[in-house]
Amino acid sequence: MQQWRGPTEDRHQANRAVLVSVSQFHPGVRLGRRPGAKRDTKRLHSTLSKLGFTVDVHDDLSSDEILQLFLTESRRPVDECFLAVLSSHGEDGCVFGADGKPVWLSRIFRYFDNELMERKAKLFLIQACRGGGLDDGVEVDSVADDTDGSICQDLSVPVDMAVMYATPPGYAAFSHPLGSIFLQTFCTLLEEEENCNLELTRLMTRLSHSVAYTFQAKGRQLAGKKEMPCFLSRLTREVFPFTVQGKDGGAAGLSATSLVGKENIRSQMPSIS
Repeated sequence: MQQWRGPTEDRHQANRAVLVSVSQFHPGVRLGRRPGAKRDTKRLHSTLSKLGFTVDVHDDLSSDEILQLFLTESRRPVDECFLAVLSSHGEDGCVFGADGKPVWLSRIFRYFDNELMERKAKLFLIQACRGGGLDDGVEVDSVADDTDGSICQDLSVPVDMAVMYATPPGYAAFSHPLGSIFLQTFCTLLEEEENCNLELTRLMTRLSHSVAYTFQAKGRQLAGKKEMPCFLSRLTREVFPFTVQGKDGGAAGLSATSLVGKENIRSQMPSIS
């Protein structure tokens, strides 16, 4: 288990980010290594730190350690926004700890349904498979009804929380030694100031568009397969968690829970494959 922290100044007043990544599983666990996970974590730490987040990184935690971590985090003060990233192998409704045991996301979400986190913006990014399906990138008339677990999971999301999954229920999420398309694209967007000043739902829409329309898997078995992120929101107001404060006067005064909207600015994303 490894963990490291970002800047320590004003830790109790800052927006906070917690990055949980499992790249190496315990001996005997029949889950493959995830060599790109560390690249994702490194870039996320750099990107979020530059945006004023206090960032804590936790590598290769067991299932119990992941649960205990988020129980603790849900009781720590935060300024306006709490961001969590969970990156591991998974199935619909859970991710796996380094010990190969499932960590049920609904349990983590419920931890944040408390008075301390009330009216704080809470964003979770989940880089994990939610099944074994592969997306061909075509429209179909109907799909198999496999939504019971997802509905139960959705009901566990408290008010003022949003969850962005790398993929819809039943589908696989792509990873690569150079990093995942989902988290790498998220960082690429936040490295452009115009995207940082977008309201959260607009930013997540841009993330979905970028992944869906610029990524296509390669290789003999996966050639042409696509990935489409899935966004779940119970936000009750507009939030601007990544706003760059005060630069050129354009974003001065905006906060994570501001009710002031921003105009959507179109941008082009390079293809990542």
